[in-house]
Amino acid sequence: MCAQGSEQSPINIVSSQVKEEKRSSGKQINYEPTTFTLHNNGHTIQANAITEKNRIVVEGKEYKLAQFHFHTPSEHQLNGQYCDLEIHFVHKDESGNLAVLGVMIQEGRKNEVLATVWDRLPNEEGKKEVSEKYLINLQALLPQDQMAYHYDGSLTTPPCTEEVKWIVFEQPIEMSKAQIKAFQEIFPNNHRPVQPINERDIIKD
Repeated sequence: MCAQGSEQSPINIVSSQVKEEKRSSGKQINYEPTTFTLHNNGHTIQANAITEKNRIVVEGKEYKLAQFHFHTPSEHQLNGQYCDLEIHFVHKDESGNLAVLGVMIQEGRKNEVLATVWDRLPNEEGKKEVSEKYLINLQALLPQDQMAYHYDGSLTTPPCTEEVKWIVFEQPIEMSKAQIKAFQEIFPNNHRPVQPINERDIIKD
């Protein structure tokens, strides 16, 4: 699927190719401060949710947050430009279908929401910080302006499963140079190159 799929992610989101559309169904994000454990899975640092209380509604379907993780540089491009990092919030519905929120991170002020987590990033593959549980205010990790791009894509790591609902926020959040460097010292480059858009529509909502 990674080589042969026609709806692969990530993509380069080009403003001139985007359709602006206000949909009544749109997206609803219901996040609250939640406890996570950290895991270095050899590809990224992943924060695993202990509860299923964080949910989003996309096109009338409810998806529960399973985990979030990081890529550097960002996997998606906006008008051909990468950001320093990108967070992927991975959600599943009752049938196992996936919806992912993508949040860009650019260099700027220290990210206080992730500061405690960043002090304890597991730097060895397979290492889990399961004894440490981190309370993270998820809503504060989302940009204030929640204008986003919607498109149908895939997982960005094997098996590159398609039929994933992607929502990529236009506005980035910030993280300090030191925080960005701390992640890049563990994973210097863990992003997948952009894939052909083919016949897909990108909707801004």
